[in-house]
Amino acid sequence: MQTTTTGPPGAEARQDATVAARAVDVWKVYGSGEAQVAALRGVSVDLGRGRFTAIMGPSGSGKSTLMHCLAGLDTVTRGEVHIGDVLVTGLGDAKLTRLRRDQVGFIFQQFNLLPSLTAQENILLPLSIAGRKPDRDWFAQVIEIVGLGDRLSHRPSQLSGGQQQRVACARALVARPNVIFADEPTGNLDSRSGAEVLGFLRRSVRDYGQTIVMVTHDPNAASYADRVVFLADGEVRAELHAPTADAVLDTMGRLDTGPVGAGRTVGA
Repeated sequence: MQTTTTGPPGAEARQDATVAARAVDVWKVYGSGEAQVAALRGVSVDLGRGRFTAIMGPSGSGKSTLMHCLAGLDTVTRGEVHIGDVLVTGLGDAKLTRLRRDQVGFIFQQFNLLPSLTAQENILLPLSIAGRKPDRDWFAQVIEIVGLGDRLSHRPSQLSGGQQQRVACARALVARPNVIFADEPTGNLDSRSGAEVLGFLRRSVRDYGQTIVMVTHDPNAASYADRVVFLADGEVRAELHAPTADAVLDTMGRLDTGPVGAGRTVGA
């Protein structure tokens, strides 16, 4: 799916500066012998900086595996993963921990908030662990984005599911990471709360240049993205730009019935 461009010296470097994360011929194989399973089969994909990318595919397509490999949560069997200008593949544990702490944000389906901490303390926890002081102006902007100004002293048990996920979104945003990976962020929410969370993610990209990579099974959630990358059987099969929910459904239907065409752009 990567494209090769030609141009004056330095063009490639300028192109790389627009890429927040990249997979190059990534394979992920589990087991050995007859029990061997290839979850990813030579996946190459560039994820644009300041863009909202959704990753979709049928169950078992490798979408969550790809996200985990891109985020440095899992190792690859073969190939390379980059975050910004850092080659993630082969990093030692200490450097990988620092990379995830300083350059990557995470939003999970289960919120992962500490019940004994207030919303504000949960939001600031990654910075506290890293020994970094928050930028107060940016913190105020993040709280405004997620609409939690009157809930900062509340503990998770005092918040609705949608509010808890907004705390998780704020926690990911406040450190200004290179890229935020969101794994089914609306999976535990009702439609209204889910729409609110997706709206916050969309706004963080549009107004503040954040990079979001989201795994989802929901065509409506994917329609908030700038681009959807579709996987099937561990391979990139298609991508869709400026997606609508109907276009995502149509593409998913074709993935379920047969190949759409490796790396083919099916909309713009």
